[in-house]
Parts: sequence; structure tokens; C-alpha cells
Amino acid sequence: MATSRWGVRTGRAPALTGVQQVIAEALAEHLPGGVRRGELDRGGRALRWLEAGPGAVPVPGDGPDGGPGDGPGSGSGPGGGVPVVLVTGMGTSSLTWAPLLPELAGWARVVAYDRAGLGASEPDRSPAPTLAAQVADLAALVRHLDAGPVVLVGHSWGGQLAQLLARERPELVAGLVLIDPAHEDFRPRAISVIESLLLQIGLLRAARAPAGLGPRDAPGPGDAPGPGNAADRAEAAVLAHPHQRRAVRAENRLSNRATGQLRRLRAAGPSPEVPVTVLSATLGLPRGLRARFTAAQARITAGTALGVHLVVPGAGHAVHQDRPGVVAEAVRAVSRQVRIARKA
Repeated sequence: MATSRWGVRTGRAPALTGVQQVIAEALAEHLPGGVRRGELDRGGRALRWLEAGPGAVPVPGDGPDGGPGDGPGSGSGPGGGVPVVLVTGMGTSSLTWAPLLPELAGWARVVAYDRAGLGASEPDRSPAPTLAAQVADLAALVRHLDAGPVVLVGHSWGGQLAQLLARERPELVAGLVLIDPAHEDFRPRAISVIESLLLQIGLLRAARAPAGLGPRDAPGPGDAPGPGNAADRAEAAVLAHPHQRRAVRAENRLSNRATGQLRRLRAAGPSPEVPVTVLSATLGLPRGLRARFTAAQARITAGTALGVHLVVPGAGHAVHQDRPGVVAEAVRAVSRQVRIARKA
């Protein structure tokens, strides 16, 4: 088997575990307590995540910076308090949470996972992702954490998946924080076209990423760090995988074709009565479109006793990156409500 210039075997599995390592290094730069790696077998396909904060479950032999361990991490076991599970937006890896993780890890067990084919997780063998499969993976992860119901923090498309899990498996979800969540009633043709164009531009840039930072050069256990800073290495290693680019395109197609299914699921019945906070952005769209999007998001909490809708000034679609403190406070408030309810 061939080796990279860092001495890494270039088979697919070492490359993807190496990707998990460089993501861990990038996120650990901002976390004094470091991060821990987790992995779950989903029928021969590895679903991977990183944990931080009190109650994050150590992998045997795994260093606090996400360094090499004695074997694949399970990430199972009891956590501290109410675990917080982060669900990324469409086509996005767990790297997106870098600004938010330090705000949460000081007081909560935080789990940031990658969906199938994204980040460090292996791609699904099915020809196209489905809502059912993505929700099933999220449910399997929450069950595997073995810490009771969790607070789900979902950005954009991840907000849709978080709501679906709360409807389908209410025993797994204690609360929701939805960050500028996608909504089936807001799919203007112009927005879909712009999303697709931006997606193609992003993937074209990824395809031109320096070869030396590609997946075959992601460091494996025991290897010295390569060139560039940790965030650059992680981003390049993630985006250089051909299956990653296919997964991004496939999620974009899923978000467009699932509109009718999402409407039927929402109409089937009310969401469970758990604390839910919706955070709406203010920047990034023309005023009229932004107003329509915000109105659709406001309907998520309408009529729920435990629902809060907040409009975040100065924040674009990635509110967790533009205003991480606001998101962290919303997560803290929902977690506090969950703890109070459990004691009642």
C-alpha cells in the first residue's frame, strides 16, 4: 500500500480517521480541555463525532487534543448534565462549530458529529440520502451516548433534522435550539438557484485545494503535523475527498425534493412540548425575502408554551459563527429549562 509524504498509509479508512484527527486538532486549539473522538458502526459504515466539555467520554489512550488512542473510540457512557448534540447545516462538517464550541464546552457535554459522507464520517452506500436515513443516524448517535434525552442544536438543514427527530423519537429529545433553521414553506426559486450556484463555486474551489493537504496527506496516528495551521489542514482534508463533494451535492438535492414530505410531516401533528428556541438571522438576504424566512421560522414556536423566537441583529445565516455568544446563551437557557423540568 502506498504512503503519503507524512508516512501515512493511503487506504480509505486511515485517511478518514486521519481527517477526524485533523478536525480534532483544529477544534482543540480553542478548547483548553481538548476534544475526544467517537465512532459508531452503522452497518459497516463509520459515523464519527467529537466530544468536549464535562462528561465527554474519553477514548482509551486518547489524548485531550484528540490525539491517537489505543483503538476506535466508542464515545459511549454516562455524560454530565444534559448533553448537547450539534447538527450541522446542509453539506457542512463539524468544523463549522469551531466558534461555538468554546462557549459551550465550559459547562456542557457537547457532541459535534458528521453526517454520512461529510467530514470524517464514511459515506452511505445508498445512491442518495433520505430524510429517514439521516434522522435514523442522529437517533442512533443519541441512543449510543447513553445519557438520556439531549438538547439538539440544529443549524439550517440540521434544524429540520432536529425537529424531525423530536417528532419521531420524542423520548430522545429534551430541548431544541434551531439556528436560522430551514423551513419547507420558504423555498423560493431564486434562493434554490443561488444555493446551487454557491455550492458549485465552493466545490470548484475545493477541487483546486493544494494536493499536499488532501485526504491522502491527512496525518494518521503517531504522525507529525503537516504544513499550514490546523484549521486549514482540516478544511482541505475534508473537502478534498471526492465522496465529500458527492455528499454535499446529494444533500442539496434532498433539501429541494423533500419539501412536500416535510410539509406532510409537520401537518401530521404538533411537536412535542419541549423547550425550543428559534434564532433568526438578519443579514444575507434581501429585506423582503428575509422577512418571509423569519416569518416561517416564527411559526415553529407559535402556539407552544415553551417556545421562544429571537431575531439576532448583525448575524448572517451562520448565526453560530457571527454571534456565538447569543447561541450559547440560548442553549444554556434551554438546558436550564430541561434541568428544572427533570427536578419537578
